[in-house]
Amino acid sequence: MNVLQPILELTRGHVVESTHFGSIAIVDSNGKLLHSYGDPYGVAFLRSSAKPFQALPFVERGGVEHFNFTQSELSLACSSHETAQIHLDTVKAMQEKVGIQESDLQCGAHLPGDASKLRMVIQQNITPTPNFNNCSGKHTAMLAHAKMRGLPLDNYLDLSHPVQKDILATFSEMCGVEKDKVELGVDGCSAPNFAVPLLNAALGMARLCDPRGLSESRAAACRKITSAMIAHPEMISNDGEFDCELMKVGAGKIVTKRGAEGFQIIGLMPGVCGENGVGIAFKVTDGDAARMNDELESVPRVRPAVTLEILRQLKALNETQLQSLAAFGPTKQLKNHSGYVTGKSQPVFKLV
Repeated sequence: MNVLQPILELTRGHVVESTHFGSIAIVDSNGKLLHSYGDPYGVAFLRSSAKPFQALPFVERGGVEHFNFTQSELSLACSSHETAQIHLDTVKAMQEKVGIQESDLQCGAHLPGDASKLRMVIQQNITPTPNFNNCSGKHTAMLAHAKMRGLPLDNYLDLSHPVQKDILATFSEMCGVEKDKVELGVDGCSAPNFAVPLLNAALGMARLCDPRGLSESRAAACRKITSAMIAHPEMISNDGEFDCELMKVGAGKIVTKRGAEGFQIIGLMPGVCGENGVGIAFKVTDGDAARMNDELESVPRVRPAVTLEILRQLKALNETQLQSLAAFGPTKQLKNHSGYVTGKSQPVFKLV
């Protein structure tokens, strides 16, 4: 099957100027492929879309109760936060509960995504530290997992470390892929990351949102994670960012998590599209690099629009909900720096 299927086009005047390509898989919690576009069996790294699964064994082993983590702290453990002050304060509070130092994190540091914090860093010549990394919540949870079990902290990212072995086993079970069939790589934050067919990634998300067929402890952990993400979407990314705003508008029925290089995963709770939970995974082939606007906000071009078009075609959002998210798409006017309309961007796929 040809994976190079157009997924979003940009026009200038009446001419198509740019085309993005991608594939989509939509699966229910029983593993049935409901809809697809392009190649639903194409293998892609989940990147940060894997974070809820990476937190799952920690939660299943009682980590939330062991360290008395709040829902907002659990949400941050599943996040790609933008380094707003609330994120820095929350990850520091988590580390104090666990009894670790910021220096224990091996994720490296980068500039904030939050525009206000970015201005502060530039104006005050602040050097970012590991907590600024948008994966610092995930790394803090991995260290908490290790500390809870009395395991070494200095090599917590090694594939041979019990925490990483536990994560891989849990991920493979959730997605229905044998461990030795999961492709492994190193993420931008140095943690292990996983590549599986889009269909299997979507299945994992469907089960996360509808864990009725899982063990009692696994199902309870899934519900804690999705409840935390829904209750505190501002921790998953930031107020104003697409993942956060979609979960707000979804009113408890939608869970979503972006990943780098054009990956996106969305979960629909039971009752939104039938009696079972539904998972959606898609990959933008060119990576969907974000662009910074004049307000210093990084804005992805493809994933929000494609997500909204998928949900529109599935009738998972009503017109009022879609209108409240219209700034993200599906169709958007394109304007130049003087405010003139030059064209539009629009999804160009139909689910089958």
